[in-house]
Amino acid sequence: MASGELRARPLGHYLAHTDEFLLVEDTAGRPDGCVVVRDEGPGVAVLRNFPVARGGQGRGLGPVLLRAALARARRLGAARLFTATVGSAELFLRHGFVPVDPERAPAAWASALDPDRGARVHLRKP
Repeated sequence: MASGELRARPLGHYLAHTDEFLLVEDTAGRPDGCVVVRDEGPGVAVLRNFPVARGGQGRGLGPVLLRAALARARRLGAARLFTATVGSAELFLRHGFVPVDPERAPAAWASALDPDRGARVHLRKP
């Protein structure tokens, strides 16, 4: 989904993956935004599934989630943190990510990126 909008999923989906998902809820307890921090092996992690609900966009949830994701990556011992985006990447660039060749990323993760969507890979050293 190129808009970065959160897909409708039951809360149970997130709860079943609490070891990976960081989740922000709205005041009614509905998911407002999330990000997955996945450990990809010694010293490497990736950010995946980083959407924010349409009503939550532009309210600062992205930076809040990203800071929490960076903290989790540090706790995992990640010396390199990768993400991919089809959007402007502005949020990631503001938080120290730099564009890199996908070949520098974990092979299994990078090979799953859809080339038709034009995803660009970014790296940050937490």
